[in-house]
Amino acid sequence: MNLTDVLDFLSNGVTRASAWQVFAYTMIVTHITIASVTIFLHRHQAHRALDLHAIPSHFFRFWLWLTTGQVTKEWASIHRKHHAKCDTQEDPHSPVTRGINKVLLEGAELYRAESLNLETMEKYGHGTPDDWIERQLYTGLSWMGIVLMFIINFTLFGVIGITVWAVQMMWIPVMAAGIINGIGHYWGYRNYDCADASTNIFPLGLLIGGEELHNNHHTFATSAKLSSKWYEFDIGWGYIRAMEVVGLAKVKKRAPAPKFAKGKLEADFDTLQSVITNRYDVMAKYAKSLKQAWKEELVHLKHKAELEARFLKSSRKLLQREPGKLEAPQQQQLSELFQHSKALETMHLMRVELGVIWERSHFTRDQLLQKLQDWCDRAEASGIKALEDFSLRLRSYA
Repeated sequence: MNLTDVLDFLSNGVTRASAWQVFAYTMIVTHITIASVTIFLHRHQAHRALDLHAIPSHFFRFWLWLTTGQVTKEWASIHRKHHAKCDTQEDPHSPVTRGINKVLLEGAELYRAESLNLETMEKYGHGTPDDWIERQLYTGLSWMGIVLMFIINFTLFGVIGITVWAVQMMWIPVMAAGIINGIGHYWGYRNYDCADASTNIFPLGLLIGGEELHNNHHTFATSAKLSSKWYEFDIGWGYIRAMEVVGLAKVKKRAPAPKFAKGKLEADFDTLQSVITNRYDVMAKYAKSLKQAWKEELVHLKHKAELEARFLKSSRKLLQREPGKLEAPQQQQLSELFQHSKALETMHLMRVELGVIWERSHFTRDQLLQKLQDWCDRAEASGIKALEDFSLRLRSYA
């Protein structure tokens, strides 16, 4: 091999690929990595939402070793602890306690620091792979995979292959450790008012494999499907369904889907059980009813000279928040609002009462059913149309 051949190899590698071909390769391999993270590490290992056949399971393990050097036990342990301690001081990577800049820019460092916590590995690492190849290669020689990937990319594309490799190495730290753990608890929309600050970043889960639907996931953590609204798309779920069709996967859990009995006018024990099971759906629909009541009341509130537009706008947002999360100044603001609208006060108070049905475990089933029936009777006698319509829907849960 002469000098010309060497320079040609350094410039083009063995493939002599065009710039567009190199770009396409980069997008494909990084997407496979994202799919491996969301399907294998997240939904299969951390949450046991599905079972995987040995073929895709071993492929994902090998691919993650090759492209990330990630150890399965470490990833699953840290993620399980994140759910157990979400948005508290013990959460390994919460922007609520550590700041958005810290998680967004140093998410990978937070992972590495927590991976050294032996207590976390012991407490949350159960059930992860512990066979010979995991111990000797994927964990014992985790660095070797990314070195091999460097050699492969350099051989394929020459010097530009180093850039491809760098993109691969940064993809998960930026997309998963940074964006999902950072922005996914800081900015976006929420379908469900779950206990933590999780948000859906974008309704089309394509770039990060469906992980964009983070609020949905935190609400139904063990669901293999992350999308919940008709306009949301979870590409990771598409891959799982495709594997299930050919026998390479088996879905174990999905978010509960509420069922309704048309024409049902009396809440019974089936209604009670369904309301408790589908409590996030119930509260999401209640939030919509509250929005409708707000629209109807806003016409009258705007004529109150002492109520500024900024006060009304912020009050509307406070009404949508979980009552138990409101601080004293926020509660005071709502109290001022309620002096001008008994309908909104009723909606707010009855929302608190509705939550008692699934929050207070010391009540018997008979007592809870009586509370549910009484709640519906009072809602339908309130004279608030949005509340009446919601109550009729609530009775039909089956």
